[in-house]
This record gives sequence, C-alpha cells and structure tokens, in this order.
Amino acid sequence: MTLAVVADRTDAGTAEVRGLRAVLAARGKGRAVKVVAADAPAAAPGRGYGARLGGWMRALAAAVLPPLAGLALLIGLWHLATMNGGGIPTPGKTWEAAVAIFSDPFYRAGPNDQGIGWNVLSSLQRVAIGFGIAALVGIPAGFLLGRFAVLSQMMNPIISLLRPVSPLAWLPIGLLVFQRADPAATWTIFICSIWPMILNTAQGVTRVPQDYLNVARVLNLSEWKVFTKILFPAVLPYMLTGIRLSIGTAWLVIVAAEMLTGGVGIGFWVWDEWNNLKVEHIIIAIFVIGIVGLILEQALMLLARRFNYESR
Repeated sequence: MTLAVVADRTDAGTAEVRGLRAVLAARGKGRAVKVVAADAPAAAPGRGYGARLGGWMRALAAAVLPPLAGLALLIGLWHLATMNGGGIPTPGKTWEAAVAIFSDPFYRAGPNDQGIGWNVLSSLQRVAIGFGIAALVGIPAGFLLGRFAVLSQMMNPIISLLRPVSPLAWLPIGLLVFQRADPAATWTIFICSIWPMILNTAQGVTRVPQDYLNVARVLNLSEWKVFTKILFPAVLPYMLTGIRLSIGTAWLVIVAAEMLTGGVGIGFWVWDEWNNLKVEHIIIAIFVIGIVGLILEQALMLLARRFNYESR
C-alpha cells in the first residue's frame, strides 16, 4: 500500500516535504510514500498584468518626478528672486521670448543676423572639427605613452606643464598662426580637449594585466596583434571616459572662444544679445548650451555602456 502526500508544486522539492516523506515511510512500516504535487491556485485574470503595469508606473514616477521637482524648485526660486523687479527677467518673460525665438530658429537676415539654430549648428561644427582632430592625435598618443615607459617619462613633464593652461590663453596663438577666427577657435578646442583623451587612454593601457602581455610575448604576437586583440578591448572603457570628458571641455571652450572671435556661433550670439541688452535671450542661450552639452554627454555615456566589455 502506498501513502500519498499532497503538496503544493512550489513546495514539492523543499526540505519540509522530504522530511514528511521520511516520517510517513517510517510510520507506515516500510510502505512507500509518494508526494503528489497539487497545482498552485490560479491567479485572478488580469491580476498579473495589473501588477506589472503598477510596477512600470512606479518606476516611471521614480525616474520622472524627482527631476521635475528639481526643475520646479529652480523656477520657483527664480520667480521669487525676480518678482520685485531688477535686471534679471522673470520666468514668464523669458518663456515669451523663448517662444518667439524658437518659432523661427533658422532664419537668415544677414551674415551676423541668424537664428539660434544656425548659431548652435555652427558651434557644433567647430567642436566636431577640433574634437575630431584631438581624438585622431590624442588616442594614439595615449596608447604610445601607456605602452612605452620611456616615452611616458619624456612626455609627462610637457603634459603637466601645458594641461593646466587656460583655454583662452591658447586663442591668441591660434589667431597669430592662422590669421582667421574659425581656425583659431578650432585650434583652441583641439589643444584643450586632447589632454583627457591622452591621459585616460594611457591610464587604461597601464591597467592592462601583465599576464595578458606575457601570454602575447610567449605566443610571439606582433605589436599590431597585441594592440587589436589585447590592448584595445581592455582600454576601450578608459578611452571612452576620456572622450566624454573631452567633449564637455570642448563645448565649454567654444562658447568662450566665440565671444572673443565673433562671427556665427552660440557664444557670439550670447555676446551680441548682451550688447543689445536682451538679458532674457542670454538666459535662453544658457539653457540651450546646457541642454546641448547634456545631450552630447548622455550620448557618449550610452556609447560607453554599449562598448563596456567588463559589464557583460
């Protein structure tokens, strides 16, 4: 005769059921004991979907509500600071000016009278050129400095001397060499954004485990194989961190450089609006500069996570 014990499916393999099985077998004088798993009670129709929807809503609220609360706090403090008048425009007046500006951001009325959209695109073009040249020079230089200790010892004093120099100190050198505003601004971006890429890439190369390089030496791999198969995958997260820091520096520098060189660009637009005493336009430009910089940084952070082999 077989004794049957009914247990829930979720408990059929637990220690409690196994113990009950042994006890019944002993009491039944050797008779076999079989555990019959009963089906778990079915969930109410739609209950699982509702729970998932509630979880999504809570996650969305946790991600959206704190930033909105921070923005509301900023606007509230801004309103309190400007409600009694003064030189700073109120949030309402700034909003009205922003609606007028962004109703036609790409108008052209003259060489130096263009919409804010064209000015932002001109600044991004200068940043892309200067930043691209800095990446082409800085990333290979970082690999060489990290790979060869003698070269690193030679270049470290030079980098330590030049890296803390203010970006605007390089602008007159660019004007002297290139005799034009656009190449001078591009030169300033290049010289100021190259250092994070060099230093972070070199740091990544030095962090590569020595065992990897020893294996490459035993296998008699060429320097190109060492670079492509060992160094590049290991250094990529460090390199992307340097790129992210450099793009932030480049976007900061271009605004200041354009204020001094003139022409078309968001920095020149800010200075021109100051000369026209349109402070609300300056505040709008501050928000635009911040939003564009945030988009650039977030895009590079997504790229860094995409190629971060350590997190996989």
